[in-house]
Amino acid sequence: MLQDNVFKHITQINWKLVISFLLLCIIGLVNLYSASGVRTEDGLFVSLFFHKQLVWELLSLGIMLVIIMVDYRHFYAMATGIFIASIILLIAVPLIGKTVYGAKRWISLGFFSIQPSEIAKIAMLLMGAKLLSRRKESLDWGELIVISSIASIPALLVLSQPDLGTTICMLAILGGIVLFRGLKVAVVRILLILVPVFLPLSWFLLRDYQKRRILTMLSPERDPLGAGYHVIQSQIAIGSGGMLGSGYLSGSQSQLRFLPEKHTDFALAVFGEEWGFLGLIFLLIVYVVFLIGIFEVIRDAKDRFGSYLCVGIFFYFFSQIFVNMGMVMGIMPVVGIPLPFISYGGTSTVVNFIFIGILINVSLRRFVFKTT
Repeated sequence: MLQDNVFKHITQINWKLVISFLLLCIIGLVNLYSASGVRTEDGLFVSLFFHKQLVWELLSLGIMLVIIMVDYRHFYAMATGIFIASIILLIAVPLIGKTVYGAKRWISLGFFSIQPSEIAKIAMLLMGAKLLSRRKESLDWGELIVISSIASIPALLVLSQPDLGTTICMLAILGGIVLFRGLKVAVVRILLILVPVFLPLSWFLLRDYQKRRILTMLSPERDPLGAGYHVIQSQIAIGSGGMLGSGYLSGSQSQLRFLPEKHTDFALAVFGEEWGFLGLIFLLIVYVVFLIGIFEVIRDAKDRFGSYLCVGIFFYFFSQIFVNMGMVMGIMPVVGIPLPFISYGGTSTVVNFIFIGILINVSLRRFVFKTT
């Protein structure tokens, strides 16, 4: 239920954020039509995932509007319940989840499936913002350990699926809020010593396929038909696009199906092949405008909880954009992180739209109540 007359401020909405978001959605749908398309013997072009994504985005738009209408301060009280519910769903995945491509990450509900790890992103955002908005002082060791321990529960459950990409996004959300919140100087000094010491040890915690992906990033040619195939084909696709691209629906790597996962993780490679270097620069500019729009919402937020929500969302989108573009170009390991609004995905689309709804919610209500 709408708690205030927030829509009287509709002219004050952050249009930089909204327009760039809508433009990214349009680019994503246009690109997906090409990326998932198949030419039949009759010459017809049938896009396998385009219509599904369109339905998901229309559904997500409705959910986003509901999120905008509910005062975001109510999410503070809901955070703990959503966090516990997400943990229960993550625990249920190994028991009743279905396996796809060797990973058990989805729970089938009959006519569609949900991915609890995506819901865990929302839970991590709300719980992190709630815990860190309670005090004004910088975090000491005790508070950092408590927050890290709570966050490690869903993070380890997601990592065990295994889903390193989603785990990175969740940690980016919480880590971004923690950095924005601030750490005591003594904590920062010790972390600067501990992180470089223990980071190399994380190599021994990785699974064999994750190690292969890192080694493949350093030298894709070591396994051109195996672990390095995705990266090599992605680089060929982007390189063949040249300055102006090969033209819409005319990319050889994508249309001849050399490029794997072209509608999900490597959707950017399809875009680069068809629209070229200039097209990629244009897309990058739209993303920069989008992130600047989020930063402006953070700047104008009137309470700590609202600003921390937006900070977490900023780092969520930034980490996805940075990592996906890096892995498509072959300068980062392939970790299965989609490109926001461009890659195909049902549950991830809902989560992205929910986050946009929270941003617009915080932005509009900066006029409704005084700074706290």
